Amino acid sequence: MSALFIVVAAILLLGPLIAIHEFGHYFVARKLGVKVLVYSIGFGPTILKWTSKKSGIQYQLSALPLGGYVKMLDEREESVAEEDLPYAFNRQHPWKRIAIVAAGPLINLIFAILLFWLLFLPSQEQLNTRVGKVLADTPAAAAQMQVGDKITAIDGTPVTTWEKLNFALVDRVGETGKIQVQAERAGEIKTFSLPIQNFLNDQSQSPLDILGFTPYRPQIPAIVSKLSEDGAAIRQGMQVGDQIIAIDGVKMNDWYDVVQVVQASPEKLLKVDVLRNNQVQQLEVMPQGKRDNMGNVSGVLGVQSDPGKIVIPEDFKQTIQYSPSEALFMAVDKTGQLSSMILNSIVKMVRGLIGLDNLSGPITIAKVAGQSAEMGWQTFISFMALMSVSLGILNLLPIPMLDGGHLVYYFIELIRGKPVSEQIQLVGLKIGMVLLGSMMLLALFNDIMRL
Repeated sequence: MSALFIVVAAILLLGPLIAIHEFGHYFVARKLGVKVLVYSIGFGPTILKWTSKKSGIQYQLSALPLGGYVKMLDEREESVAEEDLPYAFNRQHPWKRIAIVAAGPLINLIFAILLFWLLFLPSQEQLNTRVGKVLADTPAAAAQMQVGDKITAIDGTPVTTWEKLNFALVDRVGETGKIQVQAERAGEIKTFSLPIQNFLNDQSQSPLDILGFTPYRPQIPAIVSKLSEDGAAIRQGMQVGDQIIAIDGVKMNDWYDVVQVVQASPEKLLKVDVLRNNQVQQLEVMPQGKRDNMGNVSGVLGVQSDPGKIVIPEDFKQTIQYSPSEALFMAVDKTGQLSSMILNSIVKMVRGLIGLDNLSGPITIAKVAGQSAEMGWQTFISFMALMSVSLGILNLLPIPMLDGGHLVYYFIELIRGKPVSEQIQLVGLKIGMVLLGSMMLLALFNDIMRL
């Protein structure tokens, strides 16, 4: 994936989100009679601009596509002609100012609902929540969960897909205690209490791997069908057709077992038993370390296996088809779940239950945008919807400089009957600049460390 592809994908991702956020402010301001002077996508030097002859509004594209702004007539920023005073933002009733400021984040949430609605409309065949494998020496194994158990609820929340199940688990990030897993087995409902400690603080593992139960995975033989020319495996003697039967003396039942061991062993020398021409040979292979978007390092050998024709048993499949109204309900529900998860994560980050190394900046966002674009339009649209929810929720946080900080001032004005003093707003602005600046620097530092 080239750097140009990543940059283009990032612009296609962030551009519409920024444009629609600023359009929310712009549209409501004009509807409520406030004079708009500038509608800008991006910050910094102007690349392209034009002025509407009818409205006099200047529309522009700027060099840094990491935000945007809508400049409205305001006595606090410049002198205003007497005939224009009724159209100045600062002269409007607090409710009007609240509506204008809230419109940006809210339209991002509405846009996310629209995107999710489009994704929910087509018929989908997917795995149901029946357990395909129980991992040894895990909470699920200790609780005697079994292959074939169909999970119906997590902590009392009904789950019908693995996505919903994962959302329910991620909601417990950073916590210590027990997760209640409800499952159906042979017509009976069973409840399993799985202990967790600092859940998901280790970003290298998925919640399912930590708890020890995974979806159904087809049996793929652990036979090497392709070798990367610059991979560790080919340099250390592995050949096409080798069947990997054991690693460090542990039997490998299928390709997933091999992947699991290799990914957990970056830069570690492994003794790999392979079956070649009906004879067992032992190779010493060291997986290369590869860093993902979150900075986690996993092992890579540079080998592939041919899965052949995959047939999934009927017991593990389900077809989901929503009507337009049901799809809309699901889209609203998913947006609500994501919003709750983001807020919950922020609270836990403030409390220290989640590490600050989880913050991501523009580099990580660009890389993920590029990867999702490579995976297809549905994955890209899904990531765009997630980013739209994030943009909406983060802008509603009560931090000066953000929309949420301005909303706090206007609600205080409603209660007090007079605006918050400019001195207090100036102090708040400085605090907001320090907070946001620190967060941006930390996120950028995390991005660089992940590289």
